[in-house]
Amino acid sequence: MRKKRRTKLVHEGKYVAEVDVELVETDDEWSPYLSLEDAYKLDDVREALRRGDLKSAGRYSRIFTLTPVAI
Repeated sequence: MRKKRRTKLVHEGKYVAEVDVELVETDDEWSPYLSLEDAYKLDDVREALRRGDLKSAGRYSRIFTLTPVAI
């Protein structure tokens, strides 16, 4: 079993959050997968962004605002 650090992006509304997680790689067919703790972390960040609670989302992630670009 190997673990790799990755950054997952969570997009909700006008915000994007970068969340650091560990992917677990094994020899089974479900590999790679997230730990239960990291999956809950992604869910918590998404829900906090939906509520507009940037302080809570910021505990687990780096938050960015999306700005439309006119071409």
